[in-house]
Amino acid sequence: MKRLVAAGYKRIFQMGACFRRGERGDLHHPEFTMLEWYRSGADYLDILTDTKALIAHVANEVRGTTDIAYQGNEISLVPLWNLTTVSNAFIQHAGWDPVKEFDEDRFDLDLVTKVEPALPHDVPVILSDYPSALAALARRKRANPAVSERWELYIGGLELANAYSELTDSVEQKARFDKWAAMREEAGRERYPLDHAFLSALESGLPECAGIALGVDRLVMLLADAASLDDVMAFREG
Repeated sequence: MKRLVAAGYKRIFQMGACFRRGERGDLHHPEFTMLEWYRSGADYLDILTDTKALIAHVANEVRGTTDIAYQGNEISLVPLWNLTTVSNAFIQHAGWDPVKEFDEDRFDLDLVTKVEPALPHDVPVILSDYPSALAALARRKRANPAVSERWELYIGGLELANAYSELTDSVEQKARFDKWAAMREEAGRERYPLDHAFLSALESGLPECAGIALGVDRLVMLLADAASLDDVMAFREG
């Protein structure tokens, strides 16, 4: 999709099936549906404005209201959403700042066991400005290069979307790809082939833009007040 943006398309979207090996549970399925869109001339905050409008519109169409109930929580989708940085959330709930002292293993563990469970469930939450080491495709924040212009959305405890301002520098992007490939190899994981077509598109000139991936099945879970993906998906194999 970013190759299309580089080719001159200003606003694009797609919704389709995605596949992930070895993931199965109430919130994970090996096949799921994702909605993605990109906007040229936008940043991650512009995508946040899009997302607020989209979710409110869908709730109104499906439920007839933007005041919903999910797993015992009364949630309003219209007022100001709770916006907090990764640093603030980790300092408050895990006792350390991953931007100042990054540790990927500790970050992943504390995010799942300490930070995410402590996020409010009665208001949409935006967890913003991730450590740059955790954003292989995102632009660094100009005012603070230690973080990237990336956010994730949680509603009622469900992680629904991941958005960021896109990295447009082909040299930095290749360096990041090489770094991540080496890290996967060291960890004994499959090394992905380098995407030369994407890097060529960056070299030809990708304008400043931003994009998002939003989990459609989890959004259906939210609006249907369902506790598991199995309750909203047509088939349960996998």
